[in-house]
Amino acid sequence: MRRVLSTILTVSMVVASLAGCGGSSTATTSAAAETKSAAETAALQESPKEEKAEELTGIDAIIAEAQTMSLEELAKKAIEESNGKTFYGVGNSSRGKSALPVFIEYLKTIDPSYNMEFEWQQPKNNKIFEQLTSDSLKSEGTFAMTLIQDGNQIQSKMVETNILKKFVPKEWAEANGTTPADYKGFLPLQTLNKVFMYNCTGSAAYTNCWDFVYEGSHPLFMGVDSEIVGKNFLMMLTSDKYATWLKEAFDKLDDTKKAYFEPTIQAMQSDASDLGLGANGAYALAWIKLWVNNYNEQTDDGPICNTLVDASAKDQAGLLVYSKLRSVEESATVSVNNIKVAAYEDGYTGIGGYGYCHYLFLTKNSPLPWTACAFIAYMTCTEEGFDAWGKDMGGYSANPKVAADVEAKYSHSTGGGDEFPAKNDRGYDWWTGEGQGELVLEDPAYCAEVSFSVGSWIDVLDKYTPGA
Repeated sequence: MRRVLSTILTVSMVVASLAGCGGSSTATTSAAAETKSAAETAALQESPKEEKAEELTGIDAIIAEAQTMSLEELAKKAIEESNGKTFYGVGNSSRGKSALPVFIEYLKTIDPSYNMEFEWQQPKNNKIFEQLTSDSLKSEGTFAMTLIQDGNQIQSKMVETNILKKFVPKEWAEANGTTPADYKGFLPLQTLNKVFMYNCTGSAAYTNCWDFVYEGSHPLFMGVDSEIVGKNFLMMLTSDKYATWLKEAFDKLDDTKKAYFEPTIQAMQSDASDLGLGANGAYALAWIKLWVNNYNEQTDDGPICNTLVDASAKDQAGLLVYSKLRSVEESATVSVNNIKVAAYEDGYTGIGGYGYCHYLFLTKNSPLPWTACAFIAYMTCTEEGFDAWGKDMGGYSANPKVAADVEAKYSHSTGGGDEFPAKNDRGYDWWTGEGQGELVLEDPAYCAEVSFSVGSWIDVLDKYTPGA
């Protein structure tokens, strides 16, 4: 800029001198033109550093290139990078360990001499975030990639801190009608659903989502402390969309039940205002408060399922992973037919459960980034790669082509047949449809946004203690 000003000043002085000495107008015009030309040239010399886009380096450059490549092209890069090495992965799902050997066999179809060892870790008690944070401090990390859940903590602890890197396979984006550059959000391997179920051997009827928080109801639930995605579900209820669903379900209750809930709803109005919630926020807070005050906390969804399908659990209800029904062993007292999936019943009103994702990321210091990209593409773009999860109903691939291939292979929609109708999965589109399954879907950005406000409010609610 100094050179620009200097040039302008110098030429201006020349022009002034010429004019003062009786110079011709042609000379003046020529000098002015030279002034403009010199100024433009100097400005162009000064500006490139400001206008030039920052070039990608390291893992970011690899991801950018990988997002332009097919699965086969990525596979060839993976073979070149990791042949004879060991691949370390970490995840909330142990099935990554099942998917890796299938991936290795796929690479061997391209190069029969290829060989790679692997280890897969599944930290307990949500320690995966601490483990990834610690590993991120190394110049070269141990873990190549991760399969991780809990959108709230992923957003705040992993993405905003640049510990994890998003990679979107080109073929996955194409199957979803977009491009890697245009796709927003994290890359999901699958959406899992947890749904309301109840034991139907007695006389209890759950025809509205508010019935699960009605007087005397103590649904079985893993709890917001033992599995954080459960807390994300509760926080999501305060978003305008789901709060409206709760209000609409409330409006369909009979007068007796409305009278029971109304005092709590009114008491939540001021809290809803303080938390900056929308018009129906008080309905969401009332439902959340009554749920936390009354659910019977359990250690895992497996025991919840085992309890509910037993004839002795008359009238009990729960919110649990739908796929657990696949493992029920029929006996004289235990049967899938001892339960009903609430949302499947005619006349049921309101939310049917909630859905959350397993997301895939590279680590920022991945020791095998090309192999990680190829593995992620294989899991998300092929039925064989997704198969470790595909055998379960209630687990939906985020790739529509893979989802169709999974259904063709496993026939989840008719898996229970006429004998066990509760096992006939109605599919992702039904579960997420308004007025159908009304599944509450986790939104990482919203959860992170209200984690301090709504999340802190949830933390201080009183919890139910059986027998107290």
